[in-house]
Amino acid sequence: MCRLIILLALVGAPVWSQNDPNRKDWIQAFNGKSLDGWIMKIAGYPLGENYGNTFRVQDGLLTVSYDQYPEFANKFGHIFYRTKFSHYIVAAEYRFVGEQARNGPAWALRNNGIMIHCQAPETMGKDQDFPISVEVQLLGGGPTGERPTANMCSPGTEVFRNGEMVKSHCINSTSPTFRGDQWVRVEAEVLGSEKVRHIVDGKTVLEYTNLQIGGGSVNNFDPAVKKDGTPLAEGYIALQGESHPTQFRKVEILNLVGCMDPKALNYKTYFVHRDDTTCKYK
Repeated sequence: MCRLIILLALVGAPVWSQNDPNRKDWIQAFNGKSLDGWIMKIAGYPLGENYGNTFRVQDGLLTVSYDQYPEFANKFGHIFYRTKFSHYIVAAEYRFVGEQARNGPAWALRNNGIMIHCQAPETMGKDQDFPISVEVQLLGGGPTGERPTANMCSPGTEVFRNGEMVKSHCINSTSPTFRGDQWVRVEAEVLGSEKVRHIVDGKTVLEYTNLQIGGGSVNNFDPAVKKDGTPLAEGYIALQGESHPTQFRKVEILNLVGCMDPKALNYKTYFVHRDDTTCKYK
């Protein structure tokens, strides 16, 4: 009996428990130590050049900082995660800190964003301000008034609600207003080009459908990349730098594409898009 117990301890847990189909295997896109797996693109600078040390890890937090900027001067920045996704949940826990960069636009006060379905970072123009993408807008409130977070904005894209194309650049969510430097968790459930759902602290606050390339609110792009009317079914994930210092303590992604054969060892109950080429049986 003692030998059996020792043998089981050495072998470890049974295979079925190691491949629990209900366990959510979140990808920790930010490891708390470095920006490995990320690449930045700041307007006016080549891909990968981190002007002013804008994006950095500070005290274990992914930080967007402007302490080395004489002024903002429309240096809109984005930091892209290395992997492309089509069906996924991206979640970020963020807060705004400090003062806005000198001469930052008024609308960018306590303003940042999670960009979903972004164009590939290497296809952005040197002076391009925003990637062609859909923005999950992150906002902080002032001392008074209401200012929801997890809104939608559409640089170079179009979305639909209730069967009609949205005419405005942004749509407000129904989230509460978050003031001060409190941490907020925002998630976006992205299902190809079909549907996106914004979630704040576990509650759905906005939904829209039929993502496609089109519209304005993006400048200095390559026309060969912006093919209006093309369904926006996949892309990269990026975090913004729009002139207000921001900290992220967590950025995680749940891939919803995978093996949907219940007999496979890597089957997951939460997958919504089938890719049985990834199935493993031994």
